[in-house]
Amino acid sequence: MMGRGKVNIALIQHKCVEDREKNVEIAEGLIREAAGQGAQIICTEELFGGQYFPQTIDVNKYEWAEPIPGPISNRMQLLSEELNVVIIVSLYEYVRDGLYFNTVVVYEDGKYLGKYRKHHIPEGPQYIEKYYFTEGDTGYPVFKTKYGTIGVLICWDEWFPEPSRILALKGADIVFYPSAIGSEPDNPDLDTSQTWVDAIRAHGIHNNMFIAVVNRVGREDSKEGHMTFYGRSFISNPWGTIIKEAETKENEIIMAEVDFAEITHARNVLQFHRDRRPDSYGELLKRVIE
Repeated sequence: MMGRGKVNIALIQHKCVEDREKNVEIAEGLIREAAGQGAQIICTEELFGGQYFPQTIDVNKYEWAEPIPGPISNRMQLLSEELNVVIIVSLYEYVRDGLYFNTVVVYEDGKYLGKYRKHHIPEGPQYIEKYYFTEGDTGYPVFKTKYGTIGVLICWDEWFPEPSRILALKGADIVFYPSAIGSEPDNPDLDTSQTWVDAIRAHGIHNNMFIAVVNRVGREDSKEGHMTFYGRSFISNPWGTIIKEAETKENEIIMAEVDFAEITHARNVLQFHRDRRPDSYGELLKRVIE
């Protein structure tokens, strides 16, 4: 049955430099290396083609957006075909003037499987994403690959339980989260990395599925200050146990073999989907409950 085999997945964690072409070259090199080590599904970090530009407001950064098909997506599509792998590609999507999305595209052996546009858009010191990204309009799709059914969410999406539940209900065996998260400029002594890890692992527990999160690393400067991205990319199993985590704060491939049969086992023990009461959850559709 589709989705109940084993698959090797890889996360491409790396620093981003000012030279945008260099970032794509770094990612391509790591993807090739991961495929050479047997990876079958490979996921990039969020907006890997450049440094994290939402640190500041700069109208010129709209020029970084590209259409799909476009330079980065075309390059990754050809790479997917050459290596016979699934590649999950994060990029800044241009639709038309004034309409830009934070988007992921999925390719399998060079075939376009579809895209997801980030729904939850943060706004805060040096995470000024509402200036650059329109809220996603794709719904929460799953992508049926030859290795199993996957879902993709993007960074701020990972703090909300509802999207991962929807993907699980649609049959996702694993959810990938391309991310760009690090230091909090207004709280320099606050380390959110463990909270981040625990929040995302919880989605895997609540839905008994695999989770794979890839985050960028390193310091990136802006006119207003700097941010340090903490990496900690990881893969967890349907019980929420981390089976592979980044070992460094450097460029690194995080890879693991996952067995989707574990999903069946976990769901037969913890019957969360059987015991759900969606008929009683209508209040969730309200923003505030008075």
